[in-house]
Amino acid sequence: MIKEYKALYVTETPGGFIREVTTLNTNLLPANEVLIEVYYSALNYKDALSATGNKGVTKKYPFTPGIDAAGVVAQSSSPAFKEGDKVLVTGYDLGMNTPGGFGQYISVPAGWVVPLPSGLSLRESMILGTAGFTAGLALHRLETNGLDPAKGKVLVTGATGGVGSLSLMILKKAGYTTVAVTRKKEKEEYLLSIGADEAVLSSDYTDESAKPMIKGEWAGVIDTVGGKILETSLKSLSMWGSVAACGLTQSSGFSSTVFPFIIRGNNLLGVNSAETPMNLRREIWDRLSGDLKPDKLESIETVCSLEQLSGFIDQILKGEITGRVIPDLKAE
Repeated sequence: MIKEYKALYVTETPGGFIREVTTLNTNLLPANEVLIEVYYSALNYKDALSATGNKGVTKKYPFTPGIDAAGVVAQSSSPAFKEGDKVLVTGYDLGMNTPGGFGQYISVPAGWVVPLPSGLSLRESMILGTAGFTAGLALHRLETNGLDPAKGKVLVTGATGGVGSLSLMILKKAGYTTVAVTRKKEKEEYLLSIGADEAVLSSDYTDESAKPMIKGEWAGVIDTVGGKILETSLKSLSMWGSVAACGLTQSSGFSSTVFPFIIRGNNLLGVNSAETPMNLRREIWDRLSGDLKPDKLESIETVCSLEQLSGFIDQILKGEITGRVIPDLKAE
């Protein structure tokens, strides 16, 4: 089956990288088991890096970014999927070196594809997308290591971003008391509206002392930024508390001592949403469509066309995006 389709295409030129919406052909896609017509995608920070020529994310250009995609199976050689099935794909190599969800078609291995859970629409699955899946996986990691609502407050850093916003909404649905950390004072009302019980400025939260530990306040932390914020979070965990680390928008580095681990029994938990095994991946998606499905998902979405997407890519790189940007490819 050969079809023309529209995509946001990133090309490397002598003068730099150029983004444009162009028409491509499905016979240029990799030969994989499942061809999917993409209805919706989602904009993530990693997509913006790919779209601006970061070769630590995408090695070869020209290329179509987009690590998230939801749509309908157009063709399948796998017995696991048939034409017309509603599905989603997040993570693995999609949008990194395999053409991604900013095109109206993707071709992927069957082992990457998740059947759309019955409690979600295709659009809702992309409001969640990698960000929501990461938030759900972070909570799973925390709960597996002893967190429950009775233990105390949970801190969410980088709270206005996609992972941060959805973490607050998911934690609220699960019955937790939350504190949001943000550098954007003007976003406090937004954070309270989506589930935060309190909001604090990152400048007020960050501990600049040389102390290896400070007052223990948090039963758990979902950290999306790294750097000094992660360092402060480790210092300020309560006994047996855990930090789930899933981002580096402030910095990929941080400083710590062994004291939080050997005196308070704390945990630093890694969250790798891209390579999550399929059995756990489907378990998390089932929860996101059920007991963890946030209320009023649409309240954090901004829907855009492929033509509008390039402007949002510039904004997310500047830290100017609140919530989730959802490219609507079906409307193209």
